[in-house]
This record gives sequence, structure tokens and C-alpha cells, in this order.
Amino acid sequence: MPFLRERSGRWSPPKIVAFALVSLPALWLAWLAVTGGLGARPLNEAIHQAGSWAVRLLVASLAVTPARRLFGAPKLILARRIVGVAAFAYAALHLGLYVADQKLDLVKVASEIAQRIYLTIGFVALLGLTALAVTSTDGMVRRLGGPRWQALHRLAYPIAGLAVLHFLMQTKLDVSESIMVAGFLAWLLLYRLAYALAGDLGPWRLALLAAVAATATALGEAAWYGVTTGVDATLVLAANLDVAFGLRPAAWVLVVGLGVALAAALWGGVRTLRERRRGPARRRAPARA
Repeated sequence: MPFLRERSGRWSPPKIVAFALVSLPALWLAWLAVTGGLGARPLNEAIHQAGSWAVRLLVASLAVTPARRLFGAPKLILARRIVGVAAFAYAALHLGLYVADQKLDLVKVASEIAQRIYLTIGFVALLGLTALAVTSTDGMVRRLGGPRWQALHRLAYPIAGLAVLHFLMQTKLDVSESIMVAGFLAWLLLYRLAYALAGDLGPWRLALLAAVAATATALGEAAWYGVTTGVDATLVLAANLDVAFGLRPAAWVLVVGLGVALAAALWGGVRTLRERRRGPARRRAPARA
């Protein structure tokens, strides 16, 4: 498997781990299909699971760069391509299963995509993912040139936004997960903006970022329920303060965001200790003749 190797030809641990992790949902889905664990409507359940994993992995691929910066792990970037291409693969599977569910009637599929706005949005997101996947190879980077390739792949954020919106619109009952994923995407967008304006972010700024993203998530959830169901937005906002039925999406965004801030602070402390220990050792090292 050449794609699991570095340019030097050595096996790449980040790529191997990423490939193993992104393969697990497919293996689990296959196991459920074989054992009858997909419920009364197995094809419909498989469609939803494949689509959900496509969105999750797409957002996860966008989290690789912040993780690389925050935790001083440059080799994490090697995993980003695998996670991103996996998101495309699950999205393609999502569409393929939908076509199968429509008895391979491509005319009907095209008609449904054209008439149902949430399907149109999802299809546009898939087209965007296809473009990103096709141009993800080193050869395409050289062919397009660095600036044009980077400009194209910056579209990953609006594509992710469309994918999350599709995820949200197609959810019939509980939209908690789709709102939460939207909140994580909001955190990533805010991080990207803050990094562009101020450079590296310390723990306190990351904590503030978590609070802002969580607030945006809560407001977005309230607005969504208000528009789609007519529920009073203040009731939805108040639900974020009641943990009797579990944490709301905004709370999860806050918890994860604060966890990132804490982890970054701990990593910064470890790095400082290492540098202090190396300092005396370097001073004691004998000079070379």
C-alpha cells in the first residue's frame, strides 16, 4: 500500500493509524449488514450511517491542522489526506446506497436531487468533495501548482458547511448530533480566523474560543428549532442549563473546546520543562576540537 508510506519509502505510522481508524466504520457497517443489525430498513439505515460518517470525517480532517499546531506534531499532517479521502469515500457510498434504494432509477434520483433542497445541498457538497479527493495526490499538487492547489482546497470549509447543513436538514427527529457537529465546525472556523489574525493561540484564548463556539452553537440550535418547529427560542436556550437529560450540543462543544485548551496548556508545560532540561545539558557539553 504505497499511500501508507512516506516519500522516503518508509512506513508512516500516522497514515497507518489514520487508515485503520477510518476503516472501522466501514467494517462495523459491513458487520451489521451481515448479522442483520441494521434494523427493519437496512438499506435506509446504511445510507444514514454512511452519510453521518462522511460528515464526521470531513470535520475531523479539518481538525488535523489545528492539532498539528497546538501539540507540535507536524507528522499529523500526513494523516489529513487519508481522513479527507475517507470522508469522500463514505459520501460516495452514501450516494451509491441511495441510488440502490431507488432501484437504480437514475432519472428518479436526478429528479429527487433537483426537487429536494437538502438533497441538492448534499449533492453539491459531494461534487466539491470529489474535486478535493481527485486533486489530493502529489501529482495533482505539482500539476496545479501550490497557490492554485491551496486555493482549491480552502473550499473544504464551505464544502463542510454544506455537508453539515445537509446532515441537519435530513435529520427527521433528534438533531443534537448535527447541531454538535456544526458547533465543532464553528470552533474550527473561529480557530482559523483567530490564527490568521493573531498567530498561535494560548490556553486562555483557546478557552475563550470554546466559549464563543459554544454560544454560537446554542444560538444556532435555538434558531433552528424556532424556524423549523416554532418552539420558543428561550426554551431551547434554557435547556442548555438543564443537564437532567444529558448535555446539550453547546455543552459538548464547550467541554471539548475547554479540553483542547487544557491539553494545550499541559503540552506547553511539558515542552517548557523539556527545554529547561536541555539548556543545562547543552551548556555542560564539551566544545568540539
